[in-house]
Amino acid sequence: MAKKRHLAAPRQIRKHNLNPFMQPARDYLWIAMGGALGSVSRFWLSGFVAQRFGEGFPIGTLLVNITGCLAIGFFAGLTAPDGGFAVHPSTRQFFMVGICGGFTTFSAFSLQTLDLARNGEWMSAGLNAVLSVLACLFAVWAGHAVATALVR
Repeated sequence: MAKKRHLAAPRQIRKHNLNPFMQPARDYLWIAMGGALGSVSRFWLSGFVAQRFGEGFPIGTLLVNITGCLAIGFFAGLTAPDGGFAVHPSTRQFFMVGICGGFTTFSAFSLQTLDLARNGEWMSAGLNAVLSVLACLFAVWAGHAVATALVR
């Protein structure tokens, strides 16, 4: 059996002696900054694509969702405990929750569904996919209907 190769030897993560009340505030700040970067990137990329290809089909949004899923999958695999590159949990949160979450929440949905499938929880993975698409489409329709009714 071939030995699994890592891209780089995992390194130990130092625990920082921070005030426990300051830890969450710092994490929220990093996630917020990552979210701002992701949101601005989504706005720019989808606008850029819409200018080039038109707005008849939401290709910009599709491209954002696909690239966000590629980015979160790559980063999650690379920085997983067995992925070869150890990073501080705050770094993972900054990129995966902040940047990717601001760029597209479809990436988080896709990663969670993949994790369920990889763990052999096929029913849960399928249910998550179907319920997410159907429930979110229904929620968008319901929100639009309520808003339209209020405006009338």
